[in-house]
Amino acid sequence: MPSTNRWRKLLGLSTVLGVAATGVLVARSRRPRRDYEKWQITERLRRRHSEARQRLEDAQSGVWGSE
Repeated sequence: MPSTNRWRKLLGLSTVLGVAATGVLVARSRRPRRDYEKWQITERLRRRHSEARQRLEDAQSGVWGSE
């Protein structure tokens, strides 16, 4: 049968692990988040698409630095 000292060590270890897990959850929830509107997402995707198409066209025509 485990001694009382062993139970205290297990309780202490589980407490430390619980506090660490709680700290991780709090830190994750405090991360800065940016909420985008639907139109902002659409605008950003369209801009990235047009930039990618321009780079592709430049690469195909042999413009220096477009690779």
